[in-house]
Amino acid sequence: MAWLENVIYKNQEIENERLELTDKNSLYYLSTNLTLRHCTVVLKVPASRLIINQARFIDCTFEVKQELKNHQQWIGASLKGCRFKGRLSGCDFGHWPEYGSEPEYQMGAIEDCDFTEARLDECRFHGDNPRTLRFPKWPCFTLLDPVRRADELRNLKWPDRFGRSLASLLDQSPEKRIKHPRSTMALSYYAPAEAKRLGITEEAFKAAIEKCDFIVY
Repeated sequence: MAWLENVIYKNQEIENERLELTDKNSLYYLSTNLTLRHCTVVLKVPASRLIINQARFIDCTFEVKQELKNHQQWIGASLKGCRFKGRLSGCDFGHWPEYGSEPEYQMGAIEDCDFTEARLDECRFHGDNPRTLRFPKWPCFTLLDPVRRADELRNLKWPDRFGRSLASLLDQSPEKRIKHPRSTMALSYYAPAEAKRLGITEEAFKAAIEKCDFIVY
């Protein structure tokens, strides 16, 4: 097995540059005391090749060229005024204090970011105000303030298995808070992917979401 080359960005401020994080034989670190301003970051590596730890991104564009799956380390970043393009699934963003006491989890933040050109599925956003964010339109849909609106969400006409899964996710018993934290301010899904998993049509979700002002689609 070949050794991976460590590519480390830390203790610096970079402005108006394009960073290509695309080498499959590299392990990329966006790390301590790194600030990127007005940069374009091209990502074409799996989540296991991308480490984010106490980095700040201001007015940056992330071009995700390969679907980024199950990448929780965005919660180790401060994101302000950034734009995301491409496919992301199972990712977490924002301030998730329950995840751990390490410094990176305490500095996580997301504000004024634009995901309208992204495809999001089973992505969670943590923090205080989801309405500072712009989410993708249908066939994506995003549940705003899902914990506060848990009872309303449970009562909607979801496809059966999806409804049960959502109800379980919104179960906020103490032993489940790390997996399903109270800090979740928004949940985004991609209807075609959910429909394929459930063996139903995409339109089956429309009955649940079309009359709700707290669901973006």
